[in-house]
Amino acid sequence: MTLFSLDFMVYFFLGTSVFSMIRIVIGPSSSDRLIGLNLVAAQVLAIFVLMAVKENLAVYLDVALVYDIFGFVGILAICKYFGGKEKLS
Repeated sequence: MTLFSLDFMVYFFLGTSVFSMIRIVIGPSSSDRLIGLNLVAAQVLAIFVLMAVKENLAVYLDVALVYDIFGFVGILAICKYFGGKEKLS
């Protein structure tokens, strides 16, 4: 029963990732795309953690941690790029 529920959650996160990717592609503004990208990063992180629990391998947790760090830095870089430069007066 536990393996079935873990498989169900992995497929659920994959499905919601598809909807988030649609939001990234058709988002009318850059903030919509940024939120969609952040959501996809969180869903992929959850998939890695679920796979680590299912397969009982800690290496997936290491990959999830590195993926999360790069995702966070990427989101910060995109925010800095779209945020514009402040005028110093």
